[in-house]
Amino acid sequence: AARLRAAGVEVEIGVLEREAAAQNAIFLHNLREPARPFVALKLATTIDGRIADANGNSRWISGAEARAFVHWLRAGFDAIGVGGVTARADDPLLTVRGALRPRTRPLRVVFAADGDIPLALEVVRTARETPTVAIVASAARPSIIAPAEAAGVEVIRSADLLSALGTLRKRGVGSLLVEGGGRLAGALLAAGLVDRYYWVQSPLWLGMGAIPAIAGLPGSALGEARRWSVSERRALG
Repeated sequence: AARLRAAGVEVEIGVLEREAAAQNAIFLHNLREPARPFVALKLATTIDGRIADANGNSRWISGAEARAFVHWLRAGFDAIGVGGVTARADDPLLTVRGALRPRTRPLRVVFAADGDIPLALEVVRTARETPTVAIVASAARPSIIAPAEAAGVEVIRSADLLSALGTLRKRGVGSLLVEGGGRLAGALLAAGLVDRYYWVQSPLWLGMGAIPAIAGLPGSALGEARRWSVSERRALG
């Protein structure tokens, strides 16, 4: 910049810096914090912050347009993650479907500390077709993990979320999209490991007894709470 100015060229620094940083967030994160992936949390909630009703039903809180957006979103990440409870309750495929095809299929990651990943789950049944990783606690019993391993699931033992993310980064995962559940979301937020939050908010209430979107997040005084900045808002049907 100094050489350009010395040559008589007008130079401006920081043009649309905020917009560029939002658009290139994953790239910039991997330059600044190469030890762990960029982590985005995506939750579809009601207005009162619920991800399922009292019976555990979550299909569908959002609409068709929102679900199409999520598949588009998935295509831009190296890995798609979900908590073990959500995996057992919803049996998600964690793949990109629709007209858009990613250059590389995202790795599927199940955070199941206890190692309970039933063979009947789609992510286990299709593990040999679509690479799937299970993040389990260091103390998880081998007998519980063994069936999923035999079915093709790669098991990573980890003491905590940060070290688990570090292992994923070494495996080549530069970006991870986490799609629930509430306990995993709360644990990641509590540890300061969420870089972006995609909040799909639907116009309905489920009230008392329904399952909260974020669980186990420690309380904070208003003056000490982290304030997030909004990158974008859009209507999805």
